[in-house]
Amino acid sequence: MLVGMCGLLAAGAVGCGSGERQDANESDASYDVTVVDAKFPTNQRLAEESNLVITVRNDADETIPNLAVTLNGLSSRSDNPNLQDSSRPVFVIDGDAAEIGGYKEVKLAAPQGGQTALVNTWTLGELEPGAKKSFRWRLTAVKPGPFELDYAVAAGLGGKAKAVGPGDAQPKGSFKGTISSKAPVSRIGPDGRTVIVEQP
Repeated sequence: MLVGMCGLLAAGAVGCGSGERQDANESDASYDVTVVDAKFPTNQRLAEESNLVITVRNDADETIPNLAVTLNGLSSRSDNPNLQDSSRPVFVIDGDAAEIGGYKEVKLAAPQGGQTALVNTWTLGELEPGAKKSFRWRLTAVKPGPFELDYAVAAGLGGKAKAVGPGDAQPKGSFKGTISSKAPVSRIGPDGRTVIVEQP
């Protein structure tokens, strides 16, 4: 949705330009991991920003080459035949301002530094045995109704390095809830700077 700056590449995990492939050093191995925390509010409001956090621990004896999480459900399909693109966002990723090519207002999608050439997949690099890393997104709900966000953890982008949990299954999970059509009301506080958000 917001991450595929180079497009979805069939070869898998090839970065922009002539840089090294993101899966160049990926080993053919399985790594025991545990999702120690996964948080996202089930009750959302239209235009309200919420934090989604997934924390993963490496329970293997070797370093995971490139910890990755794929997040699905940020958009949904519309049945309207008049739409050129049937994909419609359910959540928008709120990025951090950055300067790219002299433009200061470019937004980088979170988790910062974790962008890949694969749509809706982020990486946070190597993870040593026993260590933990957290993926964090700031999401704004833009479509009212029920939602479901699914996530899956991987140990690399090329498919050779595999993350496994109980029963040697890939660690996965989902967040289900509802987005209310009542958007929060914002106003400027008495100091002229503070934004006060009031729930209707």
